[in-house]
Amino acid sequence: MIEHTGECPITNAMAMVGGKWKPIIIFVLSSGKMRFGKITFQIPIISRKVLTQQLRELERDGIITRTVYPEIPPRVEYELTEKGKELMPVYQMLADWSEKHTCQDA
Repeated sequence: MIEHTGECPITNAMAMVGGKWKPIIIFVLSSGKMRFGKITFQIPIISRKVLTQQLRELERDGIITRTVYPEIPPRVEYELTEKGKELMPVYQMLADWSEKHTCQDA
């Protein structure tokens, strides 16, 4: 779990789900369980190394789960936890805000 800084709640939240890639990864996983290859297909511009790092951090902070199936070859799936799913209304509000303020005629 990420350590809270004692600062404002926004700072603490952004420490867990902010950055360049985490919001995109969370949004992609909002459509359901996904394997690593499917995530890379959905976000083709992210490097495998960065995706792996971001997935580990999201798992550490309880936003996603990683399930390894005992098969050969191994199958690993990622999915949002309930904690992660609670972010979806926030993301929808951000999307609405963005449309309102960035998609208007200048």
